[in-house]
Amino acid sequence: YVVGNLIVTMIFNVPLNNALAAVDPAGANGAAVWATYLRDWVMWNHVRTITAIVALGCFIVAWR
Repeated sequence: YVVGNLIVTMIFNVPLNNALAAVDPAGANGAAVWATYLRDWVMWNHVRTITAIVALGCFIVAWR
């Protein structure tokens, strides 16, 4: 859980959010930054979702 959610968030998602926040949406490269952000952020969000599900499964198995 820690590696798949917290570390991925800190290393990948937060910098993507910061980069997007620094771009002028009406600027020349606003659309390109958004497209890159969307592709990368969604991919890392899927990683976080899958690792959270795996962590939950491990917790359930360990609880038995």
